[in-house]
Amino acid sequence: MLEAAVVAGLTSAGADALLVGVLPTPAIAFLVGAVGADLGVMISASHNSMPDNGIKLFAAGGHKLPDAIEDAVEAGIDSAAPRPTGAAIGRVRGLPDAAERYVEHLLAATPAPLAGLRVVVDCAHGSASAVAPETYRKAGADVIALHASPDGLNINDGVGSTHLGPLRAAVREHGADLGIAHDGDADRCLAVDATGAVVDGDQIMATLAVAMRDAGELVDGTLVATVMSNLGLHLAMQDAGITLRTTQVGDRYVLEELRSGGFSLGGEQSGHVVMPRHSTTGDGLLTALRLMARMAATGSSLAELASVVTPLPQVLLNVVVADKAAVADSAAVRDAVEAAQVELGGTGRVLLRPSGTEQLVRVMVEAPTTELAQSTASRLAEVVAVAR
Repeated sequence: MLEAAVVAGLTSAGADALLVGVLPTPAIAFLVGAVGADLGVMISASHNSMPDNGIKLFAAGGHKLPDAIEDAVEAGIDSAAPRPTGAAIGRVRGLPDAAERYVEHLLAATPAPLAGLRVVVDCAHGSASAVAPETYRKAGADVIALHASPDGLNINDGVGSTHLGPLRAAVREHGADLGIAHDGDADRCLAVDATGAVVDGDQIMATLAVAMRDAGELVDGTLVATVMSNLGLHLAMQDAGITLRTTQVGDRYVLEELRSGGFSLGGEQSGHVVMPRHSTTGDGLLTALRLMARMAATGSSLAELASVVTPLPQVLLNVVVADKAAVADSAAVRDAVEAAQVELGGTGRVLLRPSGTEQLVRVMVEAPTTELAQSTASRLAEVVAVAR
């Protein structure tokens, strides 16, 4: 239904629509540049359930739309501008080799064959259900596909990167070297090592950063991450001689920093990783390929590679408030945060962040022990709750 509506809207305005079928979000971003399109449209629920299906837009070149253009698109939805008629309306055609082009692009970006690796890939019943197993097999891996039967209703339904239990069990059951978990539109990638332990986005970014540093690909020796990345990542990058630059939460801010500084690697703890040399947006398949290539090239297990980061215990509390702006201006909250940070010293971290959509303040504390993180976060949450 959404595809029909998008195509009808575009063609009624005089634009031609090029249909590429079921492909991941990063494939759309790649193809916009590859075919010289003016706009890319991805229809997906992303990492959410089926009722949240919507659209993501990409500008020429495959980049996400700037805020100003998104605002202009929204403002123009209700406009009554004249529409073309007759032969001036747009045309619809297919791009039969769309998936093949994307797979070739991914394989060209993989620095080592994956022969000898057995991987379980959880496709979340999403857009990577066909292309991810195919790509990993063509790269040389022995692939076991999990949750790769989308029916339009089951996307992310208890599976994929937001529900890692089934993947962890399957990796152990099949004696695999690792598991890869994608979300519904496959712009994210989380991993599971051979024991079933979760390898999060911070550990993946650290592994790739060290690999790119060793290959001379890490521009200015810099990794870009958001403020939500664990302090363990900061400490690991410091030990590796890699500069870590942080941004606000959100992949668009990571992308802005990557583009403005010309950096080559960035991402989020959620597994949304961007390598601008190869992709204009987060690409879960590219991330997985590069991670497995590092395993193949070094002969190391994923657990060994991920051990570069020792995550600190992290506690995140959502505090309902009457006015999140008042909390930000509260002297009592500032004093409590400063006191907590002094108490933790260099062994922990405090972050308060207002929700972008609700009257909530998120209190995040990292500390050497879970008990200290919990007690500190609870103490701060009490101050936030009564702030005026």
